[in-house]
Amino acid sequence: MVGNIAEAKVPQDFESLRNLIVLRREELPRRLAQVAEFALEQPDKVAFGTVAELAGLAGVQPSTLVRFAQTLGFSGFSDLQEIFRARLRERWPDYSERLSRLEARAQSGGSLALLDGFAEAAVASLARLREDASAADLDKVARILADSRRIGLLGQRRVFAVTSYLAYACAKLGIETQLLDNRGGMLAEEARYLGSDDALLAVSFTPYTPETIEVAAEVAARGVPVVAITDSPFSPLTRSAQAWIEVVECDYGAFRSLSATMTVAIALAVSAAELRRAGKRD
Repeated sequence: MVGNIAEAKVPQDFESLRNLIVLRREELPRRLAQVAEFALEQPDKVAFGTVAELAGLAGVQPSTLVRFAQTLGFSGFSDLQEIFRARLRERWPDYSERLSRLEARAQSGGSLALLDGFAEAAVASLARLREDASAADLDKVARILADSRRIGLLGQRRVFAVTSYLAYACAKLGIETQLLDNRGGMLAEEARYLGSDDALLAVSFTPYTPETIEVAAEVAARGVPVVAITDSPFSPLTRSAQAWIEVVECDYGAFRSLSATMTVAIALAVSAAELRRAGKRD
């Protein structure tokens, strides 16, 4: 079992807590890692759920939540939960509550109510992105892309729209790309053209496309820099990536848009282009 952290190192805010969990994720026992993944993916639920409710959602025993808190240096789960509550108090407005009201209204409100719901989900996704985005992570990913000769773009299924758009945007910005579109089932062969002076940008969200994870791992093993857009530090993509950006899209009626992801994509493309231009001037 992982030993407790010294009292002086107990996280005092959500960002410190998140960084600690990410730092120690490899050494956490399987059940504690399961709780950690749930906590970082569903922080709003952790804030006010009971131990029994949260244990059910995380798929563990209630005692595991207490053990998880103590492993991170807290005296009990309530002390850990206060970090999540403080984070939620700082957020405005409460989009999750607004979405719940819209879902109820949409049942009888027709197409316009659905449009409102999807629009609110997009707004919520963008608001969360602005709150949680890390300047250091964005800069690191943009720098790796800027320093590469060519960028491989990998995203399957729902997120194929993101990489397709990036291929278009980068072409307009003068950045050479290779869209790994798996045409003819040739994804692995397409990836083999990437060399160590190139970079791969991979995009995948829960439940994670197996082909994307496998290709990213294979490319990284060959010494090609890999960066990612994904939804959790526990995403399998982070094992292959030198840097990544976390994006959590809010859903409406079990449908998730790509509003925040597209925003990150264009920001990265423009940032990489600006860094390239600055390098040429220097």
